Amino acid sequence: MALKDMVFGLCMIAAASPASAATQEPVPEPTLTAGAPAGTRETRYCMRIEAVTGTRIERVKCWTREEWAEQDVDVDKDWAEEGVGTIDG
Repeated sequence: MALKDMVFGLCMIAAASPASAATQEPVPEPTLTAGAPAGTRETRYCMRIEAVTGTRIERVKCWTREEWAEQDVDVDKDWAEEGVGTIDG
């Protein structure tokens, strides 16, 4: 009897799920900016960098515009794809 009640309950949940999902608001897509946000000379821009060979863990580095430039990275160009956030210094 308990198994029959559990199966019935699971069927009710499964039947209700698509109906409730259809009434939810769509999640807005993030807007891509043309360049990195403006900041001061001390502002650090956090961006994703390539993973080290042998790992799939995503790495994020936070450097100033000057430090990124030393690594031949144009913050404004790469921000829309790799930017994560800023830290005001």
